[in-house]
Amino acid sequence: MNDQIRINWYRSKVDRQVMSALMQSSDLRAFGQVLAQLGLYAVTGTLAYLAYRNLHAANWPGALPLLLLALFAHGTNGSFFGGIACHELSHKTPFGHQVWNTFFLKVYAFLSWFDPLGYRLSHVRHHQVTVHADHDGEVVLPVGLDWYGVRFILKSLTFDPLALLRLLRFWVYAAFGRIGPDNFFKGTWLARVLPESNAELRREHRNWARVILLGHLALAAVFIATGHWILIVIFTFGCQYCSWLTVLCGGPQHAGLSPNVADFRLCCRTYTCSWLPAFFYWNMQYHVEHHMFPAVPFYHLPRLRQAIAHDLPPAPHGLWATWRELIPVLRRQRRDPNYVSVPPLPARPAGPADQVDVQTLGLEASRAV
Repeated sequence: MNDQIRINWYRSKVDRQVMSALMQSSDLRAFGQVLAQLGLYAVTGTLAYLAYRNLHAANWPGALPLLLLALFAHGTNGSFFGGIACHELSHKTPFGHQVWNTFFLKVYAFLSWFDPLGYRLSHVRHHQVTVHADHDGEVVLPVGLDWYGVRFILKSLTFDPLALLRLLRFWVYAAFGRIGPDNFFKGTWLARVLPESNAELRREHRNWARVILLGHLALAAVFIATGHWILIVIFTFGCQYCSWLTVLCGGPQHAGLSPNVADFRLCCRTYTCSWLPAFFYWNMQYHVEHHMFPAVPFYHLPRLRQAIAHDLPPAPHGLWATWRELIPVLRRQRRDPNYVSVPPLPARPAGPADQVDVQTLGLEASRAV
């Protein structure tokens, strides 16, 4: 890309020994996360399948409520696979052995129809130029009020057919080596991080698109041929519905905050929550901390918060409290797009950030692909 800019981001001081400990990856902690989440996905999928079989056989009146409940839980979990699980695995921080980061990234990406290559390239950029206009292709502020309109709520609790069609269209384009319309990236952003001039990247992207399309098409054909078409709902598109909790968890990341600033405390939002949403969300509720030090694995973010809490704005606890603060900000932004919420910073003078090398930030070019 030819629009590279460098921003002198403010980062809270952290003792080097503390930071060194926080940056240590743990295969055990990472396996605990992915096996629990994928295991839950398998359990809810199995329950949905068994409920459908009993419903089809008409020998159990309670099969329909169980089917709907199982699919709701299945989709709620699955909706975190793409933008959340793949996000953290794209940072290459959860597992100490990179082979496992790569393996589980592909597993999650296949299940969720996710683009790990384009996202990785874009997301490194997002960390470098967070919500800076014309440079960040993932988040453009202000974001508006779409998140809690009636239509959006209904789609979040069920599924969005237009989003599914856009997803399929994107992968069909990509399978032929083209960068088509995508509802995640803004405008032509993906074409900028995957330029036509880079034939190797484009070829890798095309090959992954073919794995996605041909793999799911082959499995769907098997499901239909064997009379188990419900597996298309459970497996093929199991990550494409019931995104309500993903929206509630992820919506506050940058919404209503300041664009074009060099302080993550002013353009990212941290909140705290109970263990269950934190599990699904891979601790990304600690979003200021994650942006300040993206090389810290997700399971160490609560400890990072403790280390630098004195230098951060206060964090609301719980999704209800977080959205209760956020919704009035979004409403006001609809009337006045220039309005932003400025969180209170610590009263003491902010000292210069510690000298942290490029590897600590986890943004070196050699890890961008």
